[in-house]
Amino acid sequence: MAEFVKDVMTPGVVAVRPDASLVEAAQLMRAQNIGDVVVADGQQVVGVLTDRDITVRAVAEGVDPLTVSARTVCTPDPVTVAPHDPVSAAVELMRAHAVRRLPVVENGLPVGMVSLGDLAEAQDPDSVMADISRAEPDVRGGA
Repeated sequence: MAEFVKDVMTPGVVAVRPDASLVEAAQLMRAQNIGDVVVADGQQVVGVLTDRDITVRAVAEGVDPLTVSARTVCTPDPVTVAPHDPVSAAVELMRAHAVRRLPVVENGLPVGMVSLGDLAEAQDPDSVMADISRAEPDVRGGA
């Protein structure tokens, strides 16, 4: 069983500038087959933007995703973990803050992301959540 966040996280960070449009962020998510990006001002994490944020906080409100920035819609000042934090600390943070993803930050710099699915795969590889997390994404592009 994995002991540290570094053992379960997805290394590397996909990031957008705070002034990036939601369309830019969504296109990056599609290109990378991911559901979230870090919003970074230089090297500092200032937020996390998810596909759900774009849908619920912007599109459903009728705003123009070409003119609305990532900073406007993201979750600001996200809770983070360090690579050498115990996996149990990530679990507790997710539980306490009701979040599904945590940026992994080392010396102030984003180095990865840990998701609920990552934790499920590490903690209970036979669970339904782990099976779903291992599945290839549906990239058909249609409904």
